Amino acid sequence: MPRNKDFDDCEGDHPPKPSLWMRFQTAIVKPDELDSSKGKAAEPTQSVEELEANIARADDKERAIGLIAAPIGAIIGLLITANLINHAKSLHQSTSVYQSLTFVLLGMAVIMLATAWLRKRFYLGVVLALFGLGIFNLHFWGFGVPFLLAGSWLLVRAWRLQQKLKLAGGGTAKGSSTAAPARGRVVSAGGVLPRPNKRYTPATAKRTRPPKSQA
Repeated sequence: MPRNKDFDDCEGDHPPKPSLWMRFQTAIVKPDELDSSKGKAAEPTQSVEELEANIARADDKERAIGLIAAPIGAIIGLLITANLINHAKSLHQSTSVYQSLTFVLLGMAVIMLATAWLRKRFYLGVVLALFGLGIFNLHFWGFGVPFLLAGSWLLVRAWRLQQKLKLAGGGTAKGSSTAAPARGRVVSAGGVLPRPNKRYTPATAKRTRPPKSQA
């Protein structure tokens, strides 16, 4: 039976030289085991108290997004409503609706600034998403999409933090009457280990027969 050529080459002192395609795969496509080990090592651990603090207050990056988006949103709102008012005047239509819209958009920009200043992640995400949706419905899609994306990103981050806290045992879902478990557990940034199965029943002690009475 003929032997494998590659196997014969590997038996020598020097290993075979990898081909150009193999080197390209090694450089670009990293092994899954290496990625998982690096990810686990890089993930910081967070306690329940740290997760609750992160949920209560937005970080500097999230706050900066709101502080930048608020004045930009006010300028965009003024430009859009001015364009709509001029278009209505050229068609001899009423401009009262667009004037009210101007105050609404400016008010939402003020709320953005206030929620960003107070580091309220969830409310900032809601206001950003509503502002972007309003601009999007006015058919100014290029101005509305960035606000929609920023608001969705903040809402997803808030939801993920809530899920991590829930898995860590630091709180319960809204409307739940069950008490929160004890605190102090440590959870990694990517999640926690699965909880023990509730269906498990401990093994019962074996029954011993009474000794026989001697007649």
